[in-house]
Amino acid sequence: MLPAAARLTRRDDFATGVQRGRRAARGSVVVHLARAGVTDPLPSVSPTVTSELGPKVGFVVGRTVGGSVVRHRVARRLRHLMRSRLVTLPAGSLVVVRALPASAGASSAALGDDLDGALRRLIGSRSAGTSSVANPGRRR
Repeated sequence: MLPAAARLTRRDDFATGVQRGRRAARGSVVVHLARAGVTDPLPSVSPTVTSELGPKVGFVVGRTVGGSVVRHRVARRLRHLMRSRLVTLPAGSLVVVRALPASAGASSAALGDDLDGALRRLIGSRSAGTSSVANPGRRR
């Protein structure tokens, strides 16, 4: 279970996270991350979300994932997995995790790997490891 202070509950906060955030898709999930920076405080976010507070996380599990039992199971597993990853998220950020239909049959380990990959892409530094990826055929 996520702590109450780390949950997205307002529709406007979900919309801000999806519309203004960066997106990364990995296998069974799509993760949207909207950072609240010093120069860009995400003005449309509710007053409870500021850069001094911790990150807030919300989940979207649509009908394409499965019936209500399957959707709730996927949401519980994603909540459990995100709880241990809260410390890696930037302060004041909004994270929306959207489950894809493949998440219904994925194991918890596979869901965790997909979450880690998406979060690494969104949070990871731009300079770390990009030199070999940017010029793969170039050697010195």
